[in-house]
Amino acid sequence: MIRKTYLLACLLVSALCSFGQTKHDLSWEELQEQYELPQWYTDARFGIWATIGPQSQPRLGGGWYARHMFMEDVQGQTFGRNAYSYHKKTYGPQSQLGYTEVIRQWKAEHLDTDALVKYFKGLGAKYIIVHANHHDHFDNFASSHHPWNSVNMGPKKDIVGLFEKSVRKYGLPFGVSSHDDRFLGWWLPAFGSDKEGPYKGIPYEGRMTKADGKGKWWEGYDPAQLYGLPPEQRTPEYEEALKKNYLERHKELVTKYNIDLLWVDGYGFPYGKYGKEVFRTLFNNSLDRHGKTNAVGIAKVEKEPMLVRDIEAGVANEILPYPWDGIFTFTHWFYKEDDALMHNARTVIELTSDIISKNGNMLLNVELMGDGTLAPAHKGILDDVGRWMAVNGKAVYASRPWKIYGDNLNSCLREKERNIVNADMANVLKEAQDENFNARTVASTPYGPDEVRFTVCNGKLYIFVLHPATGTIELPSLGLGSAQQPGKISSIKMLGGRGKVHFRQDADKLVLEVPEERPTPYTVVFEVKGDKCFR
Repeated sequence: MIRKTYLLACLLVSALCSFGQTKHDLSWEELQEQYELPQWYTDARFGIWATIGPQSQPRLGGGWYARHMFMEDVQGQTFGRNAYSYHKKTYGPQSQLGYTEVIRQWKAEHLDTDALVKYFKGLGAKYIIVHANHHDHFDNFASSHHPWNSVNMGPKKDIVGLFEKSVRKYGLPFGVSSHDDRFLGWWLPAFGSDKEGPYKGIPYEGRMTKADGKGKWWEGYDPAQLYGLPPEQRTPEYEEALKKNYLERHKELVTKYNIDLLWVDGYGFPYGKYGKEVFRTLFNNSLDRHGKTNAVGIAKVEKEPMLVRDIEAGVANEILPYPWDGIFTFTHWFYKEDDALMHNARTVIELTSDIISKNGNMLLNVELMGDGTLAPAHKGILDDVGRWMAVNGKAVYASRPWKIYGDNLNSCLREKERNIVNADMANVLKEAQDENFNARTVASTPYGPDEVRFTVCNGKLYIFVLHPATGTIELPSLGLGSAQQPGKISSIKMLGGRGKVHFRQDADKLVLEVPEERPTPYTVVFEVKGDKCFR
């Protein structure tokens, strides 16, 4: 019996040590020589990103709740304007019951990953990713290198592990997102104190020590491992150790859960060479599993051909010669009730049409509530998106851009928009290309009824009429004499439609009749066949 117990212990230690290691150990340059972006990703065009964490628990306070709950004045980050007062009213004074109380109360008690993944797949999502951690430095997985995680506390569930098992069950690629590398600066307000009132000058939770946990639920845990050391105690050696810890945590993450897609936040590789090493581990682990590199890395990194370029809450201004992704959420990245929805089914569908016409993928964030369920208002939007996808999927999946992405452009005569929320505005304006945060929202002037986007698939051209109205539209790019040389069009049908579609192709334009009866109230898609294949 003693020997059996010893052997089991040895096997467990061996398994823990193996996470983060790969059989292949190709260098970045060696990987790059043989890398091709997987077809599962380039064909997918639509993925869903499920966001949940301790910051999902509070109903108000914006998507950076953990930071803003310690800020009496959020200055320009007005999306977090309610966090401080909401926390004090709901949980207690920040110097007495800080973010640890939010973690304690977060249970994700109704989280059913099987049901969620089945639902997301039914909506038409071709891959699913989930939050592994956010700027709050809290891991949503069974981390061997970081005790502040969802298995040890809060819901006491391996959130990433549960989703991974369900995603595999439904035969989809599985990914995670990491937002951890900025936590030291992001958490600085947690080291302050109230400037007035009965708790004036009493330090917030960031300055608590392991000894302060005696008698509390988090006894035995060190707050410095969550918040970082107080700023005045940090040394270059300490910060270097944190970077190495980041590397070990994330190498374990991508190997233990056999990640197919890793999305990272920020600008550049997280912690420079350490973040790049995580991606190298991702690709080598994929090589171990598949005999080829079948994984995808996404980051705001320039001139790295192995990585997909991320555009946050925005859309490319033109067709890009390489795949990219646009990420969007209904309001905040974490579920909150502070503000009206920035997006509804109409804008999500229009954005998807715009993105895929320019060689991108739509990654739509789903803000799960703290109990792990979908907000009814959000589910209504998702249901409409799913119905639209079911009708128009043949124009979306495995599609590629045509020669131009659209016609009758800028129909709303709008100025360029920048909707910078749930982000550091100064950092965005300094670091991000102007396509980030440029997306249209429900508040934007609607598209004109004749503005369209194009994709091609299986030799057919697809016309997406973004904001349709009954009547005739004219498309100069599809005239017989157009510079795009579309050739003679032989037939046009409306996807999901039953009646005949009337059209006339002249030398200078295609005249197309948009029927009154359409399959959905949103973007309508027409399938075009011609005397030659569209490519």
